[in-house]
Amino acid sequence: MDFSHVSVLLKESIELLNIKPGGIYFDLTLGGGGHSLEILKRGGRVVGIDQDTAAIRASEERLKEYSENLTLVHDNFKNLKTIAKNLNIDKADGIIADLGVSSHQLDEAQRGFSYMQDAPLDMRMDQSRDFSAYDVVNFYSEDELYRIIKEYGEEKWAKRIAEFIVNERKDKEIKTTFELVKIIKKAIPKGARIDGPHPAKRTFQAIRIEVNGELDALKEIIIDAVDLLNTGGRIAVITFHSLEDRIVKDEFKKLQKGCTCPPNFPVCVCELEPKLKIITKKPITADEKELEENHRARSAKLRVAEKI
Repeated sequence: MDFSHVSVLLKESIELLNIKPGGIYFDLTLGGGGHSLEILKRGGRVVGIDQDTAAIRASEERLKEYSENLTLVHDNFKNLKTIAKNLNIDKADGIIADLGVSSHQLDEAQRGFSYMQDAPLDMRMDQSRDFSAYDVVNFYSEDELYRIIKEYGEEKWAKRIAEFIVNERKDKEIKTTFELVKIIKKAIPKGARIDGPHPAKRTFQAIRIEVNGELDALKEIIIDAVDLLNTGGRIAVITFHSLEDRIVKDEFKKLQKGCTCPPNFPVCVCELEPKLKIITKKPITADEKELEENHRARSAKLRVAEKI
């Protein structure tokens, strides 16, 4: 299957990055190369990072006419500092991260990301790793399952879902996405399943976040990215659920404020200077036209800040 991914909020994010011809830009989540392509078209040089080898291969093909201005790196974006050091890059003019799962990963049934298609429980973005959704579902304790489903999925039936998973696996291991969906549907009362999103959506999101350590690295990567930026350089982050958006919002605010001393201190002793100016006072969301063309843009939020 071809690696396809419709880049969300593409026009808005590229405009707000203020691309400078000859500037260096890091695309932390290369995916299908949509954002990188627009940066390259405007004369920017791009370092594209992805932990999914399918994304690297597809972008290499899609962006081949710009290959002299493109460097592709198979790695996790949490290693940004090391990646930049290895490439002898001291400063960047812009950094973008689109934190959504790519259309390709969702559509390719065998990857196990989708609750709409039957597949082995996988959900690994980096398929060279051993740890998968199978391990979370079959070996996490009931308390651990409850915690991640509640915290990462913001699922109000988390306790029942964790309990039902543990009871079910006493008889036999849970191997496929549809087996898990069936258990989730049993755990959520019928009346609660009538309205709202698919009953398995939040639990699948939670397990995916856990498998790929998606939230662990987010605070650190924002700090590392801002350190790497030139003055006037911008960071753009697109999130797809409230936990990610809250982290980005809070980190941007902290880096804009600088000083962390208590309000009653007469003078600043922490000596932390403001590093950012927030460009988007409120997150930018998809317009009606984009929502019609790409329903996955529904939960997307873009926040942008500038290094000062």
